Amino acid sequence: MDPIETISGSVSFLDRADVDTDQIMPKQFLKRVERTGFGQFLFYDWAKEPDWDLPVNPILVTGDNFGCGSSREHAPWGLQDYGFQTIVAPSFADIFYSNCTKIGLLPVAIEEEHCRALAAAGEGQVDLRAQEVRYQSAEGELVRVPFEIDQATRRRLLEGLDDIGVTLSEQDAIAAFEAQRDGSLTPTPVTTAL
Repeated sequence: MDPIETISGSVSFLDRADVDTDQIMPKQFLKRVERTGFGQFLFYDWAKEPDWDLPVNPILVTGDNFGCGSSREHAPWGLQDYGFQTIVAPSFADIFYSNCTKIGLLPVAIEEEHCRALAAAGEGQVDLRAQEVRYQSAEGELVRVPFEIDQATRRRLLEGLDDIGVTLSEQDAIAAFEAQRDGSLTPTPVTTAL
């Protein structure tokens, strides 16, 4: 995974709530196990609608309860492959949120009014280190919106560590434990009562 610190740029707005993972990545495209190539199938059914327009931008702003439904990992894979680097919404389904953080796609939950204002601004910045979303208000003022994130998850994203990377970052502690464990595994005499 690439480390994430600040994601800046234009905003795409999907003004829909309760978007489930089958809408994000329909079931007929779940036949592959690699993470790439799913972007072309993102929102496959909705993309056929005549007024559909979801440009590729670093920031996707969407509605409440994004990523609900089944726990398919393909949904975050498709969003990332499409080109989104962060998703900003009032709330996320728990498993979807976790699946995003495991691949380096940053989900950020802020109040709906700020989601809509960020979408209206058309550009913004998500600063993971400062835990802040920034955008220009309609009056031209810089708005700073704090967001919460689990600190272990934040560290993994800042350092670009997936689950294996987290384990490998603890190699010294693992080696020390194994050395101690190996020393404690000396055979103990077994006595039997007659």
